[in-house]
Amino acid sequence: MSGVQGYRLFNVQLVNKSQVSPSLLSLVFGGPDVAKMKCDSPDQRIKMLFPSEDGSLPALPEQAQWYQLLQELPKEKRPVVRTYTLRHVDRERQEVTVEFVSHGTEGPASAWAIASKPGDKIQIVAPNADYPQDSGGYEWTPPAGLRQALIIADETALPAARGILELLATQQNPPQIQAFFEVPEQGDCVDLSEFSFASIHWLPRNPSKASHGECLLKAVRAEAQVPKTAGAVEAINEEAEGELLWDKATTGSTAFYGWVAGESTVVKMLRRYLIGECGVNHDAINFMAYWSKGRQK
Repeated sequence: MSGVQGYRLFNVQLVNKSQVSPSLLSLVFGGPDVAKMKCDSPDQRIKMLFPSEDGSLPALPEQAQWYQLLQELPKEKRPVVRTYTLRHVDRERQEVTVEFVSHGTEGPASAWAIASKPGDKIQIVAPNADYPQDSGGYEWTPPAGLRQALIIADETALPAARGILELLATQQNPPQIQAFFEVPEQGDCVDLSEFSFASIHWLPRNPSKASHGECLLKAVRAEAQVPKTAGAVEAINEEAEGELLWDKATTGSTAFYGWVAGESTVVKMLRRYLIGECGVNHDAINFMAYWSKGRQK
């Protein structure tokens, strides 16, 4: 299938919007294009194209080189692009679900999601069902027969983390999971008791007026259980100032697997602790900076 790309551009419009929790919005988009969309993993990343600075709707032609076309547009007419997790794809109903963190109107994506109404149009760059191979764009790749896993996420990574739990629940013998989820408010601590194989630590910031990542770092240090087989303490190669951390696990060991995602500085501190102090094998754990404090959301 020469010329078929792993990711392609999809035209969609908002069908429905609902509140998952005080800080999380679920938006369902639809359109005939969705019949050609696929999702290879619960932490599948996609690009969403929102209206430009001058209010122009994203209207790139459905060509393979979407990014090049984007860069050729004048800045004021260039769609705002943000990365999100593909929460669910229903090709039969031609609907796709994406969850947004609602943090007011300080960022263009959040502002659009809050103000959006059914019928509003955007474009999504997502995995192409016509592509016969793996489209990539995800990190959750644990070995078969995994026995123990650690999942750490802030609210931006929570949709992916919940998707991982849902996938594991379909297994006959899911691994034992320890999960740490930091969220803005107590109301964001939704009921996940259906995942009996997971020990979930909810960490809302507002009750203690904690800064972002403070609850997460404290809880992981106090409660995270790392198996002795994880490995020896390793030196940490620090990134340059401003560089976003993105380390992918490569191990095939069934003993332990980790998935850590959130704000860049917090993820770096968690890596320093888990690898540098606890001795987790760096090949057995993913560290992903989903965003960076100070950068526009």
